[in-house]
Amino acid sequence: MASTSLLLSRIRSHPLIHTLIALKGNPRVCVLIEPFWGIPNSLIAPFTAVYMRAMGVDNVQIGIALSAAMLAQVICAFFGGIIADKLGRRLTTALGDLVGWVIPCAIWAAAQNYWFFLAAMVLNSFEQVNQTAWVCLLVEDAEEKDILHIWNWIMIAGLIAVFFSPLSGALIRGFSLVPVMRALYGLYSLSMLIKCLISLRYTTETRQGRIRRAQTKGESILRMAFGYWRLLPKVIRDEGTLRVLAVMVVLNITVMVNQNFYSLYATAGLGIPENYLAYFPIIRAMIMLLFFFVIQHRLEKFRTKAPMKLGLALYMLCQAIMIFSPPGRPVVLVFYTLFEAVAFGIVLPRKELMSAVFVNKQERARIIALLTTMTIAIARPFGAITGLLSKLDGRLPFVLSFSLFLFLFAVISTMKKDPGPQLKDEAEQES
Repeated sequence: MASTSLLLSRIRSHPLIHTLIALKGNPRVCVLIEPFWGIPNSLIAPFTAVYMRAMGVDNVQIGIALSAAMLAQVICAFFGGIIADKLGRRLTTALGDLVGWVIPCAIWAAAQNYWFFLAAMVLNSFEQVNQTAWVCLLVEDAEEKDILHIWNWIMIAGLIAVFFSPLSGALIRGFSLVPVMRALYGLYSLSMLIKCLISLRYTTETRQGRIRRAQTKGESILRMAFGYWRLLPKVIRDEGTLRVLAVMVVLNITVMVNQNFYSLYATAGLGIPENYLAYFPIIRAMIMLLFFFVIQHRLEKFRTKAPMKLGLALYMLCQAIMIFSPPGRPVVLVFYTLFEAVAFGIVLPRKELMSAVFVNKQERARIIALLTTMTIAIARPFGAITGLLSKLDGRLPFVLSFSLFLFLFAVISTMKKDPGPQLKDEAEQES
């Protein structure tokens, strides 16, 4: 009995568990309902590109559709901050879930050809409006010391959902790819509708959201859009914000490469059976969960630069594995998965920490929207580029990713401000 009490006490005292128990309000709701997105996304993610190929969409068309979607994302991201200020973070988040996920997933479920996929991907771009408001809803009323742990829990929620992914592999073995994907996309649409309704019911508008909604009342959207030009010089002149932009751009491009061409190269280039693709996300999730609960909190004593450089070095190692792996040796994907999982766990939460440190609180929504717009605008041509590269050689998209991670490694290495969770006030004073 005493040993059980001691074990429970140790579990509660773990930094991540302590933060989750103590969370209240919007951060708590956002973390707890994240599986409504994570579970269906984990079911379909390994098979998205394969599903498109099965419906007659080739690699070049995938690349063109990605570029078209990115153009729509630029527009949505540009107006994301404006809509979040005008309607509030809470309503904008729900609207983004509805237009950006519920409707597109229904279209994906009924897809017959390339044009269905293109329409769904363009509508899914409205998720960029949701993303700006959701980030504000998640962090604006949170304790600053909890921000890194909150992002860790967002990632953990997604990782737990990954353990459902074998279900899709089993279903595909039993019923074939296309009908299973249609059913899963239908489930995705329903799940996001439920998430939308829960968010509306249990979240409240943030303090800064109420302030910005009052300040922008009666101000036209056009005038607010022109206000970005007054904000742009402040962003360009701020070293920390520019480095956040560099991280966002590189991660945007490399995630796109991984999501859309990893499975294609794994099946066509390395000879992995399609139904096995669902198991690699599980291995990745197990590694990341172990990392979060055993190692992540031990890295918090370091500032941002050293862990980020470690994560980027691991990312480069991952790309090298994909580039130099011989055909017919699928075991190398286990090593790729190991290093990529740790790299992702290190880099992404610290990217969000950098954003929390360097982005002005009063203009958070508009600056995040502006950074997102710039990110998508810069990354937009890479959809078609990676499609063409993949057609020439399945390894070339990973060569591109390696080069981008190397560039980002140099950007982080020369960063003068080096904040950490416990040093946030110091970083704000320096800025």
